Amino acid sequence: MRWAFILLAAVLVLPIAIWAGRERFTGREDAATMVARLAESPASGELEQILKSYNGTYTKAGWNHYGPGYFELDRETGVLKSHGGMGLFWYSVKEYEDFELELEFMSTDEHTNSGVFVRVPGVPVSDDYIYHSFEIQINDAGEGVHQTGSVYDAEAPHFKISFVGDHIEVELNGNNVIDWDAEPRGKVEDFARRGYIGLQNHDDQSPVYFRNIYVKELPSGESD
Repeated sequence: MRWAFILLAAVLVLPIAIWAGRERFTGREDAATMVARLAESPASGELEQILKSYNGTYTKAGWNHYGPGYFELDRETGVLKSHGGMGLFWYSVKEYEDFELELEFMSTDEHTNSGVFVRVPGVPVSDDYIYHSFEIQINDAGEGVHQTGSVYDAEAPHFKISFVGDHIEVELNGNNVIDWDAEPRGKVEDFARRGYIGLQNHDDQSPVYFRNIYVKELPSGESD
């Protein structure tokens, strides 16, 4: 398994950096170091941890789940683990327009299938949201527009991800791979100017893990 660091903005900036590891960080920064780094950044006052810890215990407060399966939360470490699917674990507190999102994910193996949904329009009550929001794909075994770092079914990666207004960039391991003016394509019929953030639990074959989820709202048209 490996942890991957994602910075995503919608104004979506999603630089992704991947390193080797199993159930912990190796070769990069640990969670405490990352939090300290974020606190030192000029925009630290605007960052909000949306999978929160209260008195040392993490909680799913503010999150809802739609569809089959679920996400299990380790309340000590703040690690989410997917089970079953296909479902969506979405942050219901607010809809975001222009934002930056930082999170980390770890795939069980190359066949792990998951994704991060951005600008999900309205409360999910059916699978229809997949036709009206973009999914930032997690699937190392996929190809082209179904591969880790791609905008699912729309634009293939060379590998980063940024959503500035209608403009998406994707970067993986520091390499800029997508520079695209978003438009309805593939399964996506249209996309909203604002919406919810969601994490996908896809199937029982290989779980995906998420942790350290931070978001920063940006004034319209602004990106770092």
